Amino acid sequence: MSETPTFADIHLIQAILPHRYPFLLVDKVRDIDGTSSAVGIKNVTMNEPHFQGHFPGTPIMPGVTIVEAMAQTAAVMVGTTMGLTEGNLLVYFMGIDGCKFRRKVIPGDILEMKIETTRGKAGGKVWKFKGVATVDGEMAAEAEFTAMMDMQG
Repeated sequence: MSETPTFADIHLIQAILPHRYPFLLVDKVRDIDGTSSAVGIKNVTMNEPHFQGHFPGTPIMPGVTIVEAMAQTAAVMVGTTMGLTEGNLLVYFMGIDGCKFRRKVIPGDILEMKIETTRGKAGGKVWKFKGVATVDGEMAAEAEFTAMMDMQG
C-alpha cells in the first residue's frame, strides 16, 4: 500500500482539478495532512489576464480569485488524499462566510493559503473549510466556505 502524498505539484493538481488557464489558480500544494489541512501556493504574475482590467496601471488580484484559489487548494487536498486523479472531480461553492480582505495582492507576491477542514469526510459530498491567505506572513484574506464535491462519472 502506497502512502498518500503530502505534496502536489502542478502535474498532480491538473490530474485532480478540471481547471486550466486562465482559471487554474494554485501552483503547488504542500503540507497535505490527509483531509485535515494543507497549504496552497500561488505565484502571482503580471501576465495573468485579470490584471489587464483590475486595474490598468495598478494591478491588484481580485478578491474573488483569492477565495477561488483557496477553494482550489481545498479541492487538491481532498483529491490528493482520496486518490481522485481522473479529472472527474467538480467542486461547487455552496456558501462563503466571514470573508475579509486585509491586504492587496499584486504581481510578484507569493500567496500562501492555509486551509483547514471544519466539516467533511471521505465519501461525503458537502465539505466546509476555513482558509487564510497571506503574503510574507501578512494576512491578505480569510474566509470560511462550503463546497459540494461532485464526482463525475
